[in-house]
Amino acid sequence: MSGVILPVVLTLLIQAMVTMSTVAIPVLMPAAAGELKVPSTYVGIFMSLIYLGATVIAPVSGYFINRFGAIRVSQVCLVLCALGLGTFSIPVLPMMIIGALVMGIGYGPVTPASSHLLVRTTPVSMMSVVFSIKQTGVPVGGAMAGAVVPHLVILFGWKISAILVGALCLILGIFLHRYRKRFDTERSALTRLSWKNVVESVKMAVSHPQLRYIVIASFFFSTMQLSLISFIVIYLIEDVKMTLVRAGIILATAQTGGIIGRIVWGALVDRGINPRLMLGILGIAMTACGLISAAFSPEWPFFAVLIVCALFGAAAIGWNGVYLAEVARVAKPELAGMATGGSLFFTFAGILIGLPAFSLLVEKSGSYPLGFVTVAAATFVCGIVLLLSLKPR
Repeated sequence: MSGVILPVVLTLLIQAMVTMSTVAIPVLMPAAAGELKVPSTYVGIFMSLIYLGATVIAPVSGYFINRFGAIRVSQVCLVLCALGLGTFSIPVLPMMIIGALVMGIGYGPVTPASSHLLVRTTPVSMMSVVFSIKQTGVPVGGAMAGAVVPHLVILFGWKISAILVGALCLILGIFLHRYRKRFDTERSALTRLSWKNVVESVKMAVSHPQLRYIVIASFFFSTMQLSLISFIVIYLIEDVKMTLVRAGIILATAQTGGIIGRIVWGALVDRGINPRLMLGILGIAMTACGLISAAFSPEWPFFAVLIVCALFGAAAIGWNGVYLAEVARVAKPELAGMATGGSLFFTFAGILIGLPAFSLLVEKSGSYPLGFVTVAAATFVCGIVLLLSLKPR
């Protein structure tokens, strides 16, 4: 057990910081949009650009991890997120586009790197809960963005706020150097990057009978997750007439729900619940929360919105740990990074395609609720398919 704690803590910190850097974008966007004279819905475009970078780099992450080590790759990812935020802080659209893409290239390899490290240090009986604890770094980082960044914007403006979050990424990247010799022990200078390996990592995710359905579901689950994270603040400000600080609290609460959900769902799977059953139930829960959220109005009590978004976060943000643990469990230990990278190609593609579609739907219809209802319909279908495809574990 003692050999598991340090890798979990390190990977959780890494995940939290890269997530905080990406979730800072939708929190910064209301202020940035006003200065740039563009619609707030542009946040969907910037988030999609982040995941474009992540989608492109994810399938080749296994090569870099095997060649340089999981810790070194994580350090580079943190530096790229910092550079991306610094570039995003330049209030010129082409520079902001470049910044988002650079952040995505930094974001993509983080999860495969952590899977590569954890699968070697975690007993099989603890796999789901350990991966879920590590994946709480995503909602922890999101909660930090929701709780801290609005106050930074009020104090320093959105541009300086972006730079400050980037500085935190750099500090953690430097701190990690002390652990490289300890954990990056299986590097191979003979590892070669080839298109065959890239294709194999993607093929592995959809050809394996135990992974196919959950990988496809992850495409739509990730759309719902990022729709919640990216648009809830703007939706609450524009339609529900909340202040930025109150909307930030709601985002932080949704992320906190995701933290609790990831740990609870992972623990339940480790106690015998079929991962596909759990993911199917969560898909239907996302649908219910999405439909309720579409009904928000200025007449809703703040506390009621808080509760709904906490439950929404538990489902829409809480599914990843179970998903990634199942991918790592099915793959051989030496292929965990490759399998995770291949599966994340589809997960990130759901964000890459889904967020612009959400933005376009909202821009054309003028209705955030319609966007949430549309994505909810997709997660409902996924949930039902997963439940109908259940087989003994």
